Amino acid sequence: MAGAVSSLKTRKTGAAHAATNEAAWVRVTLISVALTFLALFLFLPLVIVFTEAFAKGAQVYFAAVTEPAAAHAIKLTLIAAAIAVPCNVIFGLAAAWSIAKFDFRGKQFVITLIDLPFAVSPVIAGLIYMLLFGRQGFWGPWLGGHDIQIMFAVPGIVLATVFITFPFVARELIPLMQEQGKEQEEAAITLGASGWKMFWRVTLPSVKWALLYGMILCNARAMGEFGAVSVVSGKIREQTNTLPLHIEILYNEYQFAAAFAVASLLALLALVTLVLKSLLEWKAAREHELAVRAASAQ
Repeated sequence: MAGAVSSLKTRKTGAAHAATNEAAWVRVTLISVALTFLALFLFLPLVIVFTEAFAKGAQVYFAAVTEPAAAHAIKLTLIAAAIAVPCNVIFGLAAAWSIAKFDFRGKQFVITLIDLPFAVSPVIAGLIYMLLFGRQGFWGPWLGGHDIQIMFAVPGIVLATVFITFPFVARELIPLMQEQGKEQEEAAITLGASGWKMFWRVTLPSVKWALLYGMILCNARAMGEFGAVSVVSGKIREQTNTLPLHIEILYNEYQFAAAFAVASLLALLALVTLVLKSLLEWKAAREHELAVRAASAQ
């Protein structure tokens, strides 16, 4: 009997070993395909962007990124991101808290609504705002009568940016909060902590890495948004142009060196985002490993 059990275990181990260890040529082929894909669609475009940006020298490069239109585009992009990211942090924390910690009717519908910007084209999102706040839109006559301009102005750009980016923080927090459960918060309440103190001392420290990760992704998406912003901004130079729109205008005017110079700023943002993302993932994994070691030591 013991021999049969041992034989069965050996066969299971051998099957698992065979299932997870492919032939050398298979592994080499898969890794080569992955590396080739990354080289062609990630590294090569980055190299081309920076090469073209400095093709006419550093003087032309710095002139392109500091001229008034580019400076205004950078400023407007930073303003939109500076407003969108805190709004999405507040919404993400509130949505994740309500979905993970409470049971209510329509929870799945709320999760579906959070995913809506992922399913809707950014251009369609911009058109929706045009139909709501444009001159001929639903609220257009009332806004015009009160001399309030949303479309072709900063408020419209901010609204479009917030809509496109609001799932990022919530989608990072919801699975983590659901996995953690309610035990820590219930224990804090039992010990007499107020709701606000419980949030700052218990909930926020436990989700800080996921929150920072969502903020980084949200910021990168906000600065690189093109579709929705192009609809609601009107593409007015030195007034409603963000960095992606300014790059498009420069390229259409055959100012290739200037276009690639400004595009290199967004490429640099992408690289910084990847570095920060990797750093946060390493920090979170390290913290989890230390927690597991401490628990096993007890």
